[in-house]
Amino acid sequence: MSIDLKTVDIKPLRHTYAHVAAYVGGDKPVSRYLEGTMGAQSEVNFHYRPTWDPDHELYDPSRTAIVMRDWYALRDPRQFYYATWTMTRARQQNAVEASFAFVESRGMVDALPLALREQALSVLVPLRHAAWGANMNNSQICAIGYGAAFTAPAMFHAMDNLGVAQFLTRLALTLEGAAALDAAKLAWLEALEWQPLRRYVEDTLVVQDPVELFVAQNLALDGLLYPLIYDAYVDDRIALEGGSAIAMLTAFMPEWHDESGRWIDAVVKTLAAESEDNRALLTNWLRDWEERAAEALLPVAELALRDVGHSVLEETREQLRARAAKCSIVL
Repeated sequence: MSIDLKTVDIKPLRHTYAHVAAYVGGDKPVSRYLEGTMGAQSEVNFHYRPTWDPDHELYDPSRTAIVMRDWYALRDPRQFYYATWTMTRARQQNAVEASFAFVESRGMVDALPLALREQALSVLVPLRHAAWGANMNNSQICAIGYGAAFTAPAMFHAMDNLGVAQFLTRLALTLEGAAALDAAKLAWLEALEWQPLRRYVEDTLVVQDPVELFVAQNLALDGLLYPLIYDAYVDDRIALEGGSAIAMLTAFMPEWHDESGRWIDAVVKTLAAESEDNRALLTNWLRDWEERAAEALLPVAELALRDVGHSVLEETREQLRARAAKCSIVL
């Protein structure tokens, strides 16, 4: 008996959803990212204006001074929607777990010089409070920003910052125990070298414009903090002085900063390209907040890098200016 197998080519009636096709220029196959992002912003049928801000609709593009013809132009080059974001972070979480297991199983913490361990704790652990501030700020960007292409990655970024804070907490527990967390909290609240950064974080918590907040937190502060601490301090100083275990346990932070920087730069570049008014606003915001961030981080740089702290911070500022220039923002 012979069996004759045949294939049937079933042509789909449409390749994507109608509201997505309207944004991508016709009915054609698109990525899951676009299907989960384009047209997702609520725009109509709001019952009432929020009682806490009656001058605006619940989702209102006029909450920012930035003007965009199409807020969906702020697309994420990483193509993150919920599924791809969670899968990426799950793989990175597995790598972090492997690093902690490796360090703990081989007694690498006990091999750390005591002075190096204490100094690293004094620099790194208070930064979990700064990461918590970044979590709150990006949650606010998601809450009052406009356009799912802009607000959805901001929420992912908020949770990433929560993860950074948790990794720093776990680092403290691994190196010393709960006492390190209490000491870091006291330093954040009272130590003179942390008060400028604490003030910066608390000042950003009340910024009303979501795009200005995006610039102040994600570009100005984090654009200086992560290269300064995790590149210049952890990788170039701590690791070379016998603290390779600390570098392993904080490897997620510089990797995440480089990855998320692609999204931040793409947003800023697109906003600046929209109009000269946008470019001028972004330039003024970044100039102001970058100056304040540098002043806030100087005592931390000196705490971490001693006599070369100021010069390393200036090098980091030059790197941020070069990064901004690629986004058409010249400081």
